[in-house]
Amino acid sequence: MQNQDLIYQIGITLVKGIGNITAKQIIDTLGDVSLLFKEKKHLLERIPGISRRIISEIYNLEVLRRAEKEILFIEKNKIAPLFITDKDYPERIKDCVDAPVLLYFRGNVNFNQEKVISIVGTRNASVYGREVTEKIIAELADLCPEILIISGLAYGIDIYSHKASLKNNLSTVGVLAHGLDRIYPHVHRNIAIEMLENGGLLTDFMSETTPDRQNFVKRNRIVAGISDCTIVIESAKKGGALITANIADSYSKDVFAVPGKVTDSYSLGCNDLIKQKKAALITNAEDIFREMCWNNEKTDSKKSVQRSLFVDLTAEEQMVVDLLAQSESMQLNNMAVELNISVSKLAFLLFELEMKGVIRCMPGGIYRLI
Repeated sequence: MQNQDLIYQIGITLVKGIGNITAKQIIDTLGDVSLLFKEKKHLLERIPGISRRIISEIYNLEVLRRAEKEILFIEKNKIAPLFITDKDYPERIKDCVDAPVLLYFRGNVNFNQEKVISIVGTRNASVYGREVTEKIIAELADLCPEILIISGLAYGIDIYSHKASLKNNLSTVGVLAHGLDRIYPHVHRNIAIEMLENGGLLTDFMSETTPDRQNFVKRNRIVAGISDCTIVIESAKKGGALITANIADSYSKDVFAVPGKVTDSYSLGCNDLIKQKKAALITNAEDIFREMCWNNEKTDSKKSVQRSLFVDLTAEEQMVVDLLAQSESMQLNNMAVELNISVSKLAFLLFELEMKGVIRCMPGGIYRLI
């Protein structure tokens, strides 16, 4: 990517009055975000969502100056900016109404791999909460070593999730409520550094952003949107974990909760989620796989043989199956590009393959072989 492109991509996030929803509308309208800073005033006024006040902010020279400064930080610290139109941008969150138009990532992971799970919970985790977290993650690693675990690097369930993931050789990503120029809480710095080798750190906040209270709710929407499902291990009647669970539910994502004693204050939130039918009750990793209609690798291998022996496919359907066999999973638009066919035609082929029990549609328009 040219630095000039990145300047404008960062720039749109700095214009006062332009949030993520408006930014996406502007990007859809203009195609090239640089035009926002190059078009004349009378043309900008025609763009939906742009007022005269916003136009004056676009012309503020400090916007692109600050973007240039951020690029220097990005280059120095080997940070990968993920713009919403980039192929590496997390597909699962892209369709969420308030998806960040720009994310900053440091580490080594594929956000669009086959299975991604978010695990959240109270900062005041009990021994029970820690044991359940470690148990479920160990079981997930046994069922599918390619699962990516997302959490928030906070005290309690979050940090236990990251530690258990690393112990079981699972990739794990911490979503931060501040810029990548710091780690909060600082005591988790060593874990964060270890995560860079097998996972990483993700945020939509620029450097020099402090972990202010309101930033944690913004962080939670990324935790909820970037995964296939969210698991709440322990939670009081109120708290960040419940906020994340409710956001995931609003995104039409699957939510799971681990039950606890009715007398335990930090199980009340989980029990309420289950009681309100906002979350399915789980006690182990197999429950998650069953609820998500996932298969472990041995089952996948057996079904692959059955598929090749008993299902009659057209030449075009076989072409789709061969592509998915190579990549394990792929998003609809990316498949259309790879196969050089229209999205509408591909959608028809995918529907036929679903009816034949050959493929499954995952959240975010991602398809995989059954």
